[in-house]
Amino acid sequence: MGVKIAVRRIIKLFGISAEMDLAWLLRDTKYAVIMIVSDIIQNIGMCSGMFLLAFRFGGICGMSANEVLFMSAYSSLITGLFLMFGARNNIEVSRLIGRGQMEHMFLQPLSLKAQLFTCSFQPFTNTGSLLTGIVLMCVAAARLHLHITGLWICMLLGYLLATMATITARAYLVSALAFYSPSAEDISFLIVNETWYMSTFPLGGMPAFVVFPLLTIMPEGLMAWFPSLCLLGRPPLHLTAYYPVIFALFITLAAGIVFKKGLNHYVRKGSNRYVPWGFRR
Repeated sequence: MGVKIAVRRIIKLFGISAEMDLAWLLRDTKYAVIMIVSDIIQNIGMCSGMFLLAFRFGGICGMSANEVLFMSAYSSLITGLFLMFGARNNIEVSRLIGRGQMEHMFLQPLSLKAQLFTCSFQPFTNTGSLLTGIVLMCVAAARLHLHITGLWICMLLGYLLATMATITARAYLVSALAFYSPSAEDISFLIVNETWYMSTFPLGGMPAFVVFPLLTIMPEGLMAWFPSLCLLGRPPLHLTAYYPVIFALFITLAAGIVFKKGLNHYVRKGSNRYVPWGFRR
């Protein structure tokens, strides 16, 4: 019974965020449409560069042009999901911490987890990248003659969930620094931005000292390259197709431990925005 109540509450909170997003769309329709179209153009621009390069040379780093297009489509889907669920600093949470805005959330009659999970849902104004990804995925799947089954779609959703978990967990892991130092206010923003810059690069053919750090310490290779090859039926580097999921579970556990420790420090000491050496005092 408690689970049902919690699920209803989460759905209601998502609905409130969606209503606010729709209200902004209807109030400032011109600017909202401009933003949506801009997202689509930006995404197409990011995806087309690598695809055209692969098309010109008949493939790149062991991937054909159509496979590169598929990888770009996956990256666009991830970008779209991030913007739909995390565009209000609930993933780039170091900004909330460094600016002393976490206290505002403590005053609300909701748990911190519920607020962070639902506050950024924008299904109307932040759908440009997601729509681009869906269209590109359909085109790439058709050009690759993929046999789409229910199991394959479940695998796609599972990899997308694992990738989003990795992005979120890494952002929270580094955001814990903002509990201790005001200069770390924008660290999660920088980390997440680096993800988009590198996620559309194929890593096949690269030396091991380049590839393995990008699958472990800086998991940009797990943002699109590795999951895409798994969905195409050939996991790279003789690793298991479950590696992205295993890594997501590991980094989520680590982020939970580190962030909770930082949050306890924050509760005891308060925001460093207001201490004598805080740079925003």
